[in-house]
Amino acid sequence: MELFVEQLINGVALGSLYALFGLGFGIVFATLGILNAAQGTYASWAAIAALTAADQFKLPFIASILTGVVAAGVIALIVDQVAFQPLRRRGTGMLGALITSIACWIILDSLAGTATGHNSLSFPRGTFPSTMFHIGAIPLPAMQIITIVALLVVTLGLHLLTRHTRFGAAMRAVGWDQTAASLGGINPRYVVVITAFLAGAISGLAGVLGGITTHNVSFMLGEGLMLKGFAAVVVGGYNDVRGTAVAGVALGVLEVLTSQYLSSGLRDGITYSLLLAFLLLRPRGLFGSLSFSRA
Repeated sequence: MELFVEQLINGVALGSLYALFGLGFGIVFATLGILNAAQGTYASWAAIAALTAADQFKLPFIASILTGVVAAGVIALIVDQVAFQPLRRRGTGMLGALITSIACWIILDSLAGTATGHNSLSFPRGTFPSTMFHIGAIPLPAMQIITIVALLVVTLGLHLLTRHTRFGAAMRAVGWDQTAASLGGINPRYVVVITAFLAGAISGLAGVLGGITTHNVSFMLGEGLMLKGFAAVVVGGYNDVRGTAVAGVALGVLEVLTSQYLSSGLRDGITYSLLLAFLLLRPRGLFGSLSFSRA
């Protein structure tokens, strides 16, 4: 029983990373209409920036995390304004944006590989909390607690923002129809800028926490988060951040328990089988509809 509970906690912590990334990925897709293949590189760059801040500039833990989060947000904003904004003006649609995002992904991925020397780096000991708590005989690392709490805080914050503020109403309006939103007195450009930065920052937070907990900071970091985060968005539903959070955690738990009790070789197969099933049988996900704004 203790082993099961330990693995369950491990799964919740892993799933929290998937869910965090999925929250950033989901609001971009729902509000801006972009299936952004470059989103994973924001997480990689966030981890690289945080590592640089902690290792080279000796910044404390919180400051290093904030450095990575802000860096990811700025990169996401630059990519959106340079690559996607011209496409929105010309009305090229989702396919053009997807092709552009793939190009951005390749460029940013190559730069990240150069920055890390194509090596897997790790945060030096002492730059992050390494305290080990215990629930009875079950170990609970401090970073797992931080990751789970981060998911709860971000999910609650996004839910309140999108459902209970004027800006959240503007996000939903822009996600539905930018022209109609501007006729209603909303500045779509302002909404797009804030949303792009926010989405990049949230995905960046997942990248920093993932880089610390897995001891892996590399240009490949964001790719795993990208695939699992996308699965969390599809399974949970595009229009409700709570659905993405629940689905991401569930995927993490499913992966860890599959590895423990069945086979580690099946973990990805089961995850993507679940994704395929939802795409075929319930494309709107557990909690949502096909549009973030139509809830």
